[in-house]
Amino acid sequence: MLLGSTVAVKAQAVNEVKVNIINTIISASVELGYEHFIDRDQSVGVDLMINDRFSYYPESKSKGKKFNTNSIAANYNFYFGGEDNANGSGYSVSPFLKYRFCDFEEYGDTKDVKVVTDMDSFIIGVGVGYKWVRNDSFAVQPFVNIGRNFSEDVNDRFMAVELNAGVTLGYRF
Repeated sequence: MLLGSTVAVKAQAVNEVKVNIINTIISASVELGYEHFIDRDQSVGVDLMINDRFSYYPESKSKGKKFNTNSIAANYNFYFGGEDNANGSGYSVSPFLKYRFCDFEEYGDTKDVKVVTDMDSFIIGVGVGYKWVRNDSFAVQPFVNIGRNFSEDVNDRFMAVELNAGVTLGYRF
């Protein structure tokens, strides 16, 4: 009976892996995500951002600026207004907590002096979006996030509030 209940629980679990294709195109960064549905209209997720840019801040190699940042984010997603038979579809609201690490390099007024900004910081924010699901296998979700950065070093160099947007392509299993 215990084995049967374990199999039944696993059969109800819905998982999704996804990639933010817009970040890859616009800023040459990779954003990978995993989402686990705990109910038809709720999920928990984690995202890994490699070469995470600060709110699409332009990097100009000719001026000697370089982001060396990555980040990881945890989120809780609420879905509403979607199809009755699809988990996690429709409008979404996603509070998140993000940790960015590494640094930002640029040359000062003289090309001999390199200025390094420590980008280690916690960011808290919320995102909104809409997810379309096809055959409970494929998902597309445009979204926009706004977050508040809590590092004085980062806030001295960049804005404290950052905006991020994208379109994720996902596969469910």
